[in-house]
Amino acid sequence: MRSFAQRDQPAVGMDIAASAFTNVVGSITDRACLRECLRGVDAVIHTASLHKPHLATHSADDFVQTNVSGTLAVLEEAVAANVRVVIFTSTTSAFGAALVPRAADPATWITENTVPVPKNMYGVTKIAAENVCELFHRQRDLAVIVLRTSRFFPEPDDDPAKRAAFKLGNAQANELLHRRVDVQDVVDAHMLAIDNAARLGLGRFIISATTPFQRADAPALRTDAAGVVRRLFPDAERLYANAGWRLPESIDRVYDNALARGELGWAPRYDFAHALDCLRQGRDHRSPLAVAIGSKGYHGDAYQGGAYPVA
Repeated sequence: MRSFAQRDQPAVGMDIAASAFTNVVGSITDRACLRECLRGVDAVIHTASLHKPHLATHSADDFVQTNVSGTLAVLEEAVAANVRVVIFTSTTSAFGAALVPRAADPATWITENTVPVPKNMYGVTKIAAENVCELFHRQRDLAVIVLRTSRFFPEPDDDPAKRAAFKLGNAQANELLHRRVDVQDVVDAHMLAIDNAARLGLGRFIISATTPFQRADAPALRTDAAGVVRRLFPDAERLYANAGWRLPESIDRVYDNALARGELGWAPRYDFAHALDCLRQGRDHRSPLAVAIGSKGYHGDAYQGGAYPVA
């Protein structure tokens, strides 16, 4: 919504929470509200979702109602309103158990051809919603692009052990190597998806910062990820040491964004090399948009020990 305003492109922002960027407070499960919002609309970016942090506070039925039934409502009302394009924001979490290799195996190389193995209701319902989107493309000739975004939230990891292992900036810079993306690059991918949807008709893309690794690095990433980083970025360890940071010891999966770069013309700017440049210059590696947005959280409440209601 911030970016549409900067581009002087009219847009309707619908959310269950009021904000400076919300025009209509309402739920995607409210058909009447959807119809009103979709009147005269050319393209829809559908980001509404319950997420992994909601697993501890919401029922399985809540996930189905929002992520699946809500997506169905968006698609049906979009078709009825003669919307041209729907962009569905999905998640790399949908790959689930397919992300984690066995102990002796190389790091898993994740592409759009990787078969998801959802491991919770978040993953199950996002995959189901993706499939409903694809069905609407086939049966209703709706142009649909699914963007599986990797982590771009500013909050610490919801795993206490991971939170304790690295400083926040350190952990998130490490993730840019293989499983994180800056929110500015996510916005750019969505804008490009709108521009290319009619040409593509249907597409499913991984949206993650461009990894510096090659498939041949996968075995070494499990046993000596820091060594691989040192080889590719000879001054990385010195820059990290000056910041009091540590390189990762092991990496278990790598998201490959080659298809999005090729098909959408997407060129993410905020990668690991950028983070190192920022360390050299003593500045924040996050985009100005990421800094401006800040942390919104996933719940209306604060929880002991952090932003998540999990142990």
